[in-house]
Amino acid sequence: MATDEVFMDIPQVESMAKSFNAFGDVLDSVSKAMNALSISLKAAAWFSFGATAAAAAYIDRIEPNVKKAAAKMKELSSDVISAIASYRDGDNSGSRRFI
Repeated sequence: MATDEVFMDIPQVESMAKSFNAFGDVLDSVSKAMNALSISLKAAAWFSFGATAAAAAYIDRIEPNVKKAAAKMKELSSDVISAIASYRDGDNSGSRRFI
């Protein structure tokens, strides 16, 4: 009976975790920019007789989803980092049994 070996390319997976974290940071910045844009559109609403208020309402509906996506990307990053640590620790603790 053949057994399958589990292998993880740790540097590649670390790179993936960093990418998730960087994307989370980008989405955080986008969320902050959208919030600032919404505030300025609401402030200018009286100039445009409400047209910018409609744009602000549209942004206000999207911005919470961007925040959630940023949190998910950071959560994925931490999950991948913990998977790397578990893989390393499991591999090291398993290899000590045979010494």
